[in-house]
Amino acid sequence: MESSVKELSKYRFQCAEEALEDARIMFQNKRYKNTLNRAYYAIFYAIRSVNALDDFDSSKHSGVIAHFNQVFIKTGVFSKEISKTIKLASEKREQADYLDFYIASREEAAKQIARATELLDTIREYLIKEKIITS
Repeated sequence: MESSVKELSKYRFQCAEEALEDARIMFQNKRYKNTLNRAYYAIFYAIRSVNALDDFDSSKHSGVIAHFNQVFIKTGVFSKEISKTIKLASEKREQADYLDFYIASREEAAKQIARATELLDTIREYLIKEKIITS
């Protein structure tokens, strides 16, 4: 595998980890709408890190997600549950970002962080197996 593809994948996964840390900071500061946003972006950057290995990117979130589902979920590389996690995280982020007067709850934000953490752990294992990252 070309080293620039590996570096891009690694960089995108680092962005995912940073976004998850930002989500935790927002949660600690009771900024639950921002928690939903940053946890979603942690997931989004993580799937982009995997898509990079297939030399794919898109300017649209739907394109990134569709490619990931087609190439990595449908083929069994990752479980179908991950697809459900991505969809739910996306819906929660859109509500938080675009609905006027939307109030995100503490429980909802905690669940979003838990989902993002689980997804990043799964993708981390995959990237370690593929020798993209070491830990």
